[in-house]
Amino acid sequence: MLKRNLEQIWSQLRAKKPQLSHYLEEVRIEHFRGIRELVVPFAFPVSVIAGPNACGKSTVLFTCACAYKDETAGVRDRFPSTLFPNLQMEDQAALSDSVERASFEFHYIQDRERGSMRWSRGPGKWNRSYGGRKGADQPRRRVYLRTLANLTNLSEVRSFLKIATGDFSSTALTADLIAFATRILPLRYRDVRLIARSEKELLFVTRDDQQDTRYSEFHMSAGERAILRMSKDLSTLRDALVLIDEIEAGLHPFSQQQTMLELQRLALRNNLQIIVTSHSPVVLDCVPPEGRIFLSRGQDNVVVEPPYRDILQRAFFGQSLDRLSLLCEDEIAESFILGVLDVIAPRLLVSPQDLMVGRDTGKDNFEQHIEELGKFRLLDQFLFILDGDARHLEGRLQASGSRFGANVEPLFLPGESLPEAWVWDALTADPAGHAEALGISGDTLTQFLSHIGNLYASAADKPANIAKNKMESLAEALQRSAPQVVRQVAARELRRGAGEVRVFADRLEDAILRWRAPR
Repeated sequence: MLKRNLEQIWSQLRAKKPQLSHYLEEVRIEHFRGIRELVVPFAFPVSVIAGPNACGKSTVLFTCACAYKDETAGVRDRFPSTLFPNLQMEDQAALSDSVERASFEFHYIQDRERGSMRWSRGPGKWNRSYGGRKGADQPRRRVYLRTLANLTNLSEVRSFLKIATGDFSSTALTADLIAFATRILPLRYRDVRLIARSEKELLFVTRDDQQDTRYSEFHMSAGERAILRMSKDLSTLRDALVLIDEIEAGLHPFSQQQTMLELQRLALRNNLQIIVTSHSPVVLDCVPPEGRIFLSRGQDNVVVEPPYRDILQRAFFGQSLDRLSLLCEDEIAESFILGVLDVIAPRLLVSPQDLMVGRDTGKDNFEQHIEELGKFRLLDQFLFILDGDARHLEGRLQASGSRFGANVEPLFLPGESLPEAWVWDALTADPAGHAEALGISGDTLTQFLSHIGNLYASAADKPANIAKNKMESLAEALQRSAPQVVRQVAARELRRGAGEVRVFADRLEDAILRWRAPR
C-alpha cells in the first residue's frame, strides 16, 4: 500500500513540476569547505541528499538557504556570513578560520522565467551579482530551514523554563496545523498549544486518552517533538523552499516512511520544493531515483554520484548483511545469472539469503562503483558481472580494486556481445531441446525463430538493439517475458554442461566458495 501511494505521488509531482512558478533548479559551490567545484541539480520537487559523514550534505543544504530573499526572516538571516560564520580571533591567526575566495551560484525558475544569482566572497565580505543584468534583485521566496536536533544544552533548557514565569501567551493550534503529525504519529491529541514568551516557544499537548495525559516538549520523545514542530511550521507554507537537515533524526523507520509520504503530499498540495539530508536507506527509498542526490568526497573535491540502486544503496547506507552481492548490468543479465544459480546453488547449499543480485547500472559505471565500495571497505562483499562486450574493461576494474588492496576479478557472461545474442544462438542451435522447457513443440519454436530472424535480417540498427528486439519478439510469441526465457535457456544449457556457460558457472562457483571460506 505504501509503495503504491508513493508511486502515485511521484507521478503527480513529476507532472506538477513544470507548472511550479518558483523552483530552485541547481546550485553550484566553488572553493568552499573543501569543495573545489560542485554542481547539484534538483530534478525532482522533493530531494534527498545522502552520503557519508563530512561529504558536504549540510553545506549544500545551508547553501540553498542563501538562494532567496525571505522577507519573513531577519535582514541577514539568509546571508552566507550568517549561515556559515567564521571564527576570527584578534591577533590569533592560528586560532582563526581560514577564509578564501568562494562562491555560490543558483539557477532558478522564478515567476516561470529562468534566472540566476551568485554570492561571491572576496578578501572581505560576501556580495551578490546577477550576471550583469541591470536592476536585477535576489528572488523572493519563503525559506524554511530546520535541523531536527533536540534540546540538550542545559543553559538553553533553563532559558525555556523561564517561559513559566511572567507574562506569556497560550495559543491553541488548530486541527489543520497538526494534521501532518496525526497522520504520522501513533498518538491522538485533544489539545495542542503553543506557549510563547518573547522569542521563546514551547509546545504543550493534552492526549486524547483516559487520563487526559498532559506534557510539554520537555517530556516528548525526540521523534514526537520533531514531527509536531514540523507539522506546526509546514502546514502554513505555500510556494516555499523547505530545507530539513537529518530528517530521520529520532524517527522510527515506519515514521520515516510516513513522514516522507506526507512531505511529498504537502509538496504537491502547497507547491513546495523540499530538500532534506539523510543517512537513512528508508528515507532514500521514499523518493524516486531522480530525487536521490548522493555526495562523495575525494581528496580535494566533492562530487555528485549517479543515483544508486539496488544493492549499492543497501551497502552504502547500512543494509548490507553478511551476503555476497552480485552486481550486473540489467534485467536480462540478472535473469541469466539466476538461471545459472538455479543449477549450482542447491549443490553449494546456497540460499537466497546468502546471495543478492543487483542490476540497472551501465558497464561504464562499474569502475566508479568499485571506487565507492572501496572507500567503504565493501569490495569483499561484491562480485562484478558484466556482459560479454565489456571484456576490454577487465584491466581497469582490477586496477581500481588494487588501489584499495582488493583483488577484483570481474566475471563476464558468455558470448562476445549481449546475453540476448548468446541465448538466441543457443536456441537456434537446439530448438528441439529447448522447446519442451518453453512449453511448445520443437517445430513451433523453429518457426518462431525463423520468422523473427527473417524479420530482423535487414534491420538497419545497432547489433545490440537488434539482439534485444529479437528476444522481446520471441518472448511475446511464447507469451512469456524475455527474462523468463533467458533464465530458462541459461539453466538448461548449463545442465547440458556445454561450452562457455560451463566456464562462466565454474568461475561463479569458485567466487562463491572463496567468499564462503573462513576469513
